[in-house]
Amino acid sequence: MRSPVRTAAGFFAAAFAAGTIAAQAPLPRVFLLHPAALAHARQHPEPELLRLAKEAAGRALKTAPLSVMDKVPTPPSGDKHDFMSMAGYWWPNPDTPDHLPYVRRDGYRNPQTASISDEQSLHHMLNASRDLALGYYLTGDERYAQHAALLLRTWFLAPATAMHPNLNFAQYVPGKNTGRDAGIVSARTMPLALDAVGMLAGSANWTAVDDAGFKKWFADYYAWLTTSAAGKSENRKPNNHGSWYQVQVACIALYEGDPASARRTVERVRDERIPSQIDAQGMQKYEMARTKTFSYSAMNLHALVELAAIAERFGIDLYQPAKPGAPGILTAIGALMPYDPQHPWPHEQVEAGREDSLCPALVLAAAHTHDSRYIDAQKRFGCEATAMTMIEGLAGAR
Repeated sequence: MRSPVRTAAGFFAAAFAAGTIAAQAPLPRVFLLHPAALAHARQHPEPELLRLAKEAAGRALKTAPLSVMDKVPTPPSGDKHDFMSMAGYWWPNPDTPDHLPYVRRDGYRNPQTASISDEQSLHHMLNASRDLALGYYLTGDERYAQHAALLLRTWFLAPATAMHPNLNFAQYVPGKNTGRDAGIVSARTMPLALDAVGMLAGSANWTAVDDAGFKKWFADYYAWLTTSAAGKSENRKPNNHGSWYQVQVACIALYEGDPASARRTVERVRDERIPSQIDAQGMQKYEMARTKTFSYSAMNLHALVELAAIAERFGIDLYQPAKPGAPGILTAIGALMPYDPQHPWPHEQVEAGREDSLCPALVLAAAHTHDSRYIDAQKRFGCEATAMTMIEGLAGAR
């Protein structure tokens, strides 16, 4: 299998080095993806990228509209428009007649959680919408834009099916609560919708009315994230939960036209979060306290490299530690890189076969540094070459 960065980086890195990726046309308003690289990809089509983009968009065309209204149970509010999910690692209590309150078994997912569809549907809808939007952006095929708009309208805008902009009932624990601050991580992929809408700009299928309603929804959601007790608590979490919270907050602040808040967010990540998380050996102490130490370390790194892509627009390099010589993102990636599927991770990891969870960090680190170590590691870790990994690999390009 070809490395996603080897497929893309040779093409785009040369373009960056030659200075040919430039604002010759209006740049798409995206926040995780690289706007100049996207514009260049559309102006100078690369056959492999187009093939993969069309394949992904073609699959996404088969995604039926999804909604929070599809779930069977009703949240405690009595309103199915409220997002709802159950905490994954909590199980029926064997010591009580009614099995309440549930008890925690970290790392072991209770299959009962699959009975509530909102979280899975949200991630599926967001990924499909972004695949469709990328397909439209690169090819101009309005079929992709039309279906992306339908998916986004159904989830966010249509009165009969839209999600309320809160996560009050996310990751509830039976017998203990009706929702938790930790549930905010269930929506960690929410910024994909912002990039999708940015790539749909100019399509007749995404109207000014759609755009205004979408912006209002995210303004309300941002207000909930930043003012609710759950949001304030998640902001303080020192582990991957806090990191993914920062990804959401920074992206939505940019989308809502508040770059100063986004900049403050990434500066705090640089000055406080990264130094507190990563030790001199590159180990992430808050993730090492879990039962899936490799995959949670990789998950936190995924959030940090996404934040690095956001930070770059402010001229801030999150790959460089706040204090020269201190451990940082690359130190932490380096601590995981020796442990591919042929070289077992020597720490607790109760879920096997998760080595590919390091792939997002490898892709973005390779794009940022152009270091062949990260490119070569993608082969060992089985990183899949897709249109999105090719584009995501440019989010940190310089």
